[in-house]
This record gives sequence, structure tokens and C-alpha cells, in this order.
Amino acid sequence: MKKKRAPVVVDTNVTIVANHRKDEPLPWVAACACALNEITKSGVAVIDEENLIFNEYKRYLSFAGQPGVGDQFFKWLVDNRYRDDRVARVVLLADPQNPDEFLVFPKDPQLSTFDRSDRKFVAVALAHAERPPVLNAVDSGWWHHKDALQRNGVLVRFVCGEEIFKR
Repeated sequence: MKKKRAPVVVDTNVTIVANHRKDEPLPWVAACACALNEITKSGVAVIDEENLIFNEYKRYLSFAGQPGVGDQFFKWLVDNRYRDDRVARVVLLADPQNPDEFLVFPKDPQLSTFDRSDRKFVAVALAHAERPPVLNAVDSGWWHHKDALQRNGVLVRFVCGEEIFKR
């Protein structure tokens, strides 16, 4: 029997760290690279039909798939984004009261300060039937809101370890 592929939502910072273009410590780079390689080998990337995540990736990553592992992940996503067994796409509905917000994003007051540019990742995780985890590398905003996110059904996986945020 074929093993079911696990879905996951990938914050852009994971791909950026995997590309190792800044001064990130090598263990962080390796952890992000491994997480992305795992998705391309045996996982399912979850994105939105509206291409909000895809368009953000486009700003930071290369369609050529090089020179970094984050770029390789993006190339894989481009090549597979219409293969339902490899890339899941969910519809995000805008809140009619506030078109800059998503209907599915929690109305929790403790998430009112959560970064607006990261809300699409939360919304995608919540819109997917399996509620996949969101991978985060080095964005401390996810750490500061992790309890409220978890309370609202969003699991955040800290790829580089939680230790970096506990300082």
C-alpha cells in the first residue's frame, strides 16, 4: 500500500534560509534544506489558488532552480504545481467586511498583531482539510504568536529549532 504524502505549508523564510545567501548558521541552512528536500521527495506543498504564496516565492526565488536549495524547491513547485498528488491548492476567500483579510483567518484578538504578510500562510493551512503545519525558519513573529495560532488550529513547525527564539 502506498504511503500517503504529508501536506505542509512553507513560509518563504524557509526557502530563503535554505539558499544560504546571508549569515545564517550552517545548521539552520541544513535544517531548511532538509525540510524542503523532504517535501520534494515525499511530501505535498500546500499553496493558494490565488497565487499569493507563489507570487511571494517569485520575488525571492529563481525559476531556474539555482543556485540554492530554496530555488530548487521553487523550481520543483513550478514543475509540479498542477499535480494534485504533489501540490495542493486551496481557495482563500476575502472577508467581505475587510478585503485585505481572509474569512478563514482567526478573529482571535491575540492574533491582531500577527504580521499581515504572513496571514496567507495561516489561511492556507486552515483552508486545507488536513490542517497541515506551517514551516517557519527564523521569523520570530510566528514564535510570539505560536500559542494563539495553535489554539486556533494552526501548528507551526520551527525548522531551525525553538531555541533561537527562546533567547
